[in-house]
Amino acid sequence: MIETFGLSKRFANETAIEYRDLVFGTGRSYMLMGASGCGKSTLLNMIAGILTPDTGRVVIDGTETSSLPQKEKDRFRIDRIGFIFQDFKLIENMTVRDNIDILRLEGIDTSGAGALLDELGLGRAAGKKVRQLSGGEKQRVAIVRALVKRPDIILADEPTGNLNFAIGEKVVEELLRVSRGKTLIAVSHDDRLAPFFDEVIDMNGVTGGRRSAPAQEARDD
Repeated sequence: MIETFGLSKRFANETAIEYRDLVFGTGRSYMLMGASGCGKSTLLNMIAGILTPDTGRVVIDGTETSSLPQKEKDRFRIDRIGFIFQDFKLIENMTVRDNIDILRLEGIDTSGAGALLDELGLGRAAGKKVRQLSGGEKQRVAIVRALVKRPDIILADEPTGNLNFAIGEKVVEELLRVSRGKTLIAVSHDDRLAPFFDEVIDMNGVTGGRRSAPAQEARDD
């Protein structure tokens, strides 16, 4: 279970974003929606320990992760959280398999990658360079990389943001299927995907402050 209490985050020269308390249950899927700049991605990054809240607490399965030293936050994220980035964070000139196996540098066992690639229809693409893949295929590689560590929590920042709706719908269906039994929190602007999730949270009603510079959205919307 993930719980947040009294979270707020301020960026330079911007109004603080304040969040009402939230609870994300184990084994459920959540879709975060809301206007650009309302703090959806910022919330994901605070849960992941990438950002530290200015006030408040993030508690995951009884551990107050937000108060841990950064090195311990990073270890917690490596061990327990799979993060799917909006821009994939893949190395274009490396193969699909090498983009996953690079996680071994963090002590992660990637031996299950082959089965996951097969499950998402990428088995034959394992030896391809990432730059040879379509947007949908790159998104699936990013999903495999997040799931290969067998995380308890999956955080997905706009997992369909770079895809057309037909491909994005299929990717979301696959993401939900392979993350069954885990806690999934996904950010999306596309309300057509809402029916796939157990719960939809309108972040416009969750945050009590809005930044004064929505143009910064690509960094932390």
